[in-house]
Amino acid sequence: QVQLVESGGGLVQAGGSLRLSCAASGRTFTMAIMGWFRQAPGKEREFVAAIRWGGTETSYPDSVKGRFTISRDNAKNTVYLQMNSLKPEDTAVYYCAGKTNSANTFIWRMYDYWGQGAQVTVSS
Repeated sequence: QVQLVESGGGLVQAGGSLRLSCAASGRTFTMAIMGWFRQAPGKEREFVAAIRWGGTETSYPDSVKGRFTISRDNAKNTVYLQMNSLKPEDTAVYYCAGKTNSANTFIWRMYDYWGQGAQVTVSS
C-alpha cells in the first residue's frame, strides 16, 4: 500500500501562485507514475499533470501547460505542483494520485492511490 498526504492549498488572487505538495509513504518503490488531478463542483475529475516516479518525463493538458509545473524529490518521497498565473477557472479540489504502471496516464480511474484532496480557490 501507498499513502499520499497533500498540503499547500488555499485562497489566492488571480495571477498569483500556489505550490501543492504530496508526501508519499509505504511501498513507494511500486510507483511508476505520480499525477495531479482536480475536480470542480459538478464537473468530472480532470487531469492536471503527471511525472514518472523514476524519471523526469512530464505531461500536462493544454489548459495548464506553461503555468503549472510538476516535480519530485525522491529523497523526500514528495511530488510538487507549482501553479503560477492562476485563474478563477483553476478553482477546484486538487488530488495527488499514484499508479503502478505507465499506461493511461490521463485517466483518473486508472490510478491506484489517492490523497485526501486540497482546496484551491482563485478569486477574480
